[in-house]
Amino acid sequence: MSFSWPWALLSFLVIPLIFAVREWARRRRRRAAVRVTSIALVRGALPGRTLWTRKIPTALFAVGLALLAVGAARPQASVPVPQTSATILLALDTSGSMCSTDVDPNRITAARKAAAEFIESQRGGPRIGLVTFAGTAGLLVPPTDDTDSLIEALDDLTVSRGTAIGQAVLTSIDAIAEVDPSVAPTGADPGDSGSGYAGAAIVVLTDGANIQGVDPQVAAQEAALRRVRVFTIGFGTTDPAPMVCENSQFDGRGFGGWGGGGWGGGRGGFDRGRNPRTIDEPALKQMAQTTGGSYHRAENADQLQSALDALPGTFTVIRQQVDTAAAFATGGGLLVAAALALSLWWNRPRPPTR
Repeated sequence: MSFSWPWALLSFLVIPLIFAVREWARRRRRRAAVRVTSIALVRGALPGRTLWTRKIPTALFAVGLALLAVGAARPQASVPVPQTSATILLALDTSGSMCSTDVDPNRITAARKAAAEFIESQRGGPRIGLVTFAGTAGLLVPPTDDTDSLIEALDDLTVSRGTAIGQAVLTSIDAIAEVDPSVAPTGADPGDSGSGYAGAAIVVLTDGANIQGVDPQVAAQEAALRRVRVFTIGFGTTDPAPMVCENSQFDGRGFGGWGGGGWGGGRGGFDRGRNPRTIDEPALKQMAQTTGGSYHRAENADQLQSALDALPGTFTVIRQQVDTAAAFATGGGLLVAAALALSLWWNRPRPPTR
């Protein structure tokens, strides 16, 4: 909790001052008391009071004043707020290692299927855009709520050489900036970062490490300056496996001598041997931590689907600073009023007894 006017907390000093004056007045009345001939008559005129009837109004009054003092300081709390107009950019790794068959039938096919199911589950919800990256990154589909066009675009994924994770994040930022004026594009001044997170998030799905282009941590810092969270998913196992892709998944322009040839008894595509690459988990975790996102590990198709399914509840809810002064003032006022009402009720004069 933070305070807009922290100096107003000095009003807490009024509470002990009030009780000090009360004690002073009580002692003064005691010294000024006069003798009377009939104590029974005085006791009959006074209301019957127990320890609780004396302490409860005092306690309520003190707590009420404390709440009023906090309210005067204009407290603000960070609370989760649903963001129905969120923008999600899916950045999918299409490097050659995504042809690894450690995930059946290969990583690129499993990733495409999981992404399609994720997009379908978000139908009617946030805008989603697609970025693919290998040696470079490109915007495949700008953020849109057209679920069918997004799923159709996934059918055309092809693999190529290289892995440019940092460039994928920067490309995603620019795509978000096109539809969200609160997010500045790369190369522009991000302005005042403000508080909380922007209503946009980037999901990076990769099976390797950045080997060219912008450093992923530099890209993550750019996202953090714009309050855009980056969620990273490391996909695949660490076990070597043949890298096999169908002809339709193969971008021959990026592989030179890799193309051509059959595999597995007439199955089109290429076999590059076994995949030696490992996921750079420390870098992916650091990217997520820098931006306020999270890292997820998926070694098979089911784990990948679970990781994607778990994300919407995280990045479609943002935290905003909400002024809670009215709540404190209302609560304090009610407690003070209750204290005064109880005090008057319990101290009302009783009718004389005959």
